[in-house]
Amino acid sequence: MSEPLVIVGNGMAAARLVDELAKVALGRYAIAVIGEEPRLAYNRVLLSSVLAGETASHDIELRPAQWWRDRGVTLKYGCVATEIDVGRRELKIAGEESIGFSKLVLATGSTPLRLGVPGVDLAGVHTFRDSRDVDLLLTLAAQKKRVVVVGGGLLGLEAAYGLAKAGAVVTLIHLMDRLMERQLDAPAAELLKSQVERKGIRVLLNANTARLHGETHVESVELVDGRRIDADAVIFAAGIRPNVSLAKDAGIPVNRGIVVDDVLQTGVPGIFALGECAEHRGTCYGLVEPAYEQARVLARHLAGNTSSYGGSVVATNLKVSGVSVFSAGDFMGAEGSEAIVLSDARRGAYKKLVISGGRLTGAVLVGDVADALWYLELIRTREPIAAIRRDMMFGRSLVLPSKAA
Repeated sequence: MSEPLVIVGNGMAAARLVDELAKVALGRYAIAVIGEEPRLAYNRVLLSSVLAGETASHDIELRPAQWWRDRGVTLKYGCVATEIDVGRRELKIAGEESIGFSKLVLATGSTPLRLGVPGVDLAGVHTFRDSRDVDLLLTLAAQKKRVVVVGGGLLGLEAAYGLAKAGAVVTLIHLMDRLMERQLDAPAAELLKSQVERKGIRVLLNANTARLHGETHVESVELVDGRRIDADAVIFAAGIRPNVSLAKDAGIPVNRGIVVDDVLQTGVPGIFALGECAEHRGTCYGLVEPAYEQARVLARHLAGNTSSYGGSVVATNLKVSGVSVFSAGDFMGAEGSEAIVLSDARRGAYKKLVISGGRLTGAVLVGDVADALWYLELIRTREPIAAIRRDMMFGRSLVLPSKAA
């Protein structure tokens, strides 16, 4: 008889775990997936494309309903998990009977942060995180509203791009001195800023939000330096917080995220966590690729195979506000490292490779990202680069022939 396995969360991490389990342990578990959003799992990375009108909402679904059925998965979406009874090995669901489990996987994701400033509860203040947010923002854009996006990281840039392309008048404000400071160095961020501004988005850096003004509906944003920006709507996209309350209330150890070991098990045997809600060796990864790596390890572990997760080399390889951007590893360059830089502002291209100890340890690309995955492979494998060092800046197609010769 199949062992009952319950996954809480119906996002990208959960879908990948089901896929990986089907490869290594098909039929071993009777899987139930409990999702809060009232739809099939979808590619959250493409939400800005839906907002920009480049992709239809149904086209970003990861798998059709039949795919889940073929793998014996019971899908319950539009359902809220309210409590984990660790002793009885049961998960309570709002408005429904409890569901029993032998193994439980928490893939509860994260929640967008709202700044704790006066006026944050006014009507017209929103977040950009899921497909329900996109529907609301599309309405704003269609009305040609003035929208202020707070946050110059990946989420904020994606929201700003989608809104501007859909017809809104957009101002993006960012607390830091450059966009995407966690993924880009200063020259790359400056190039990205110029590209974003060409799309009609006003960008304000070193802009600290003090308060939101309005009687019942937001009317403007005031910065700490006294500047005011008129706004019909404000979108907070200034970071995320792992969803840990379900675990915490059950007595499962949490820190910033749900604490897991090298097989993604929490402090309670048989209960696991992965993706944005999980904290491994002190790190919460807010990106898709680490969640996929965790899913592979957890599936092998649940199949009874030896597997271990040692952490991820963080990489970003996306089209941000219509601009291709890639970064990986130690792209800022630790002490004793060397950086090779190629910059062509007229072509909108920037490339920086960081070398340490005869190996590629970091990279940043803006514009031309054709060789991104090759650079990432070199960083992850720590392959010596002495033989290709002179030519590697110019790409894999030039390096490999000379290397073979």
